[in-house]
Amino acid sequence: MAKKSVASLQTGSKRLSKAIKMVKSPKTGAYMFVESIMAPELVEEFFKK
Repeated sequence: MAKKSVASLQTGSKRLSKAIKMVKSPKTGAYMFVESIMAPELVEEFFKK
């Protein structure tokens, strides 16, 4: 189960995206959120991990 959220950020001449996904912890079974700021081309790869 994954929650996908992508926000576009623009700083100067670079265009970035902030991606947030929900990951289940293998130890406790609780869900936690993993955030990352990256180039828009890398967002799909981030969600596939």
